[in-house]
Amino acid sequence: MSDLRVLPATSARLVGPVGAAAAGLAAFVFVGVVDPNKPGRYPTCPFLAVTGHWCPGCGTLRAMHALARGDLATAAGMNGLAVLSLPLLGFLWWRWTARAWSGAERPRPVAAGWIWALLLVIVVFGVVRNLPFGAALAP
Repeated sequence: MSDLRVLPATSARLVGPVGAAAAGLAAFVFVGVVDPNKPGRYPTCPFLAVTGHWCPGCGTLRAMHALARGDLATAAGMNGLAVLSLPLLGFLWWRWTARAWSGAERPRPVAAGWIWALLLVIVVFGVVRNLPFGAALAP
């Protein structure tokens, strides 16, 4: 009898991870079906429109479209940082799901140093892809 009461509590804890996975999968399928390489399908990057330079996210839609089609090389060429971040995001989602399933307490907040390091990687990627020697990183 006590096992029946555990299931609703577990289900409630899994709403976040399952909802996030469903939303991410829906977005991935949408980008896989609606080709971002065709003009007019998606809005232009505002940073690119204003400055004429690639932002760290430029090429991510085209990279995800290529991944949905099974073309890892093209995806990495469009936005290597986005492609490299997917295994990390998958691991973080899996950890979130495992904690929700088991009912473990929420982990401590991430140390500020990790957040600053991530921000630095994103900014450096965005700058380098706009420099002559980093042209291979541009979409």
